[in-house]
Amino acid sequence: MARPQMLKLPEVLAELDMSRAAFYRMRARGLAPKLIKLPNKQIRVRRADLDAWLSQYEQTAA
Repeated sequence: MARPQMLKLPEVLAELDMSRAAFYRMRARGLAPKLIKLPNKQIRVRRADLDAWLSQYEQTAA
């Protein structure tokens, strides 16, 4: 079984074309995709979680 693809926060920010500060403001309001904090304190986002989060906004924009 393949492990889910995990994206580093800079990769997510680049894909969204968003600053780190703007991302954390969205997170504080509960509007950001789910983050995973690794034991070494690094942040990751599952590709599936990011895609689901983006599709949520595609449906509301239509």
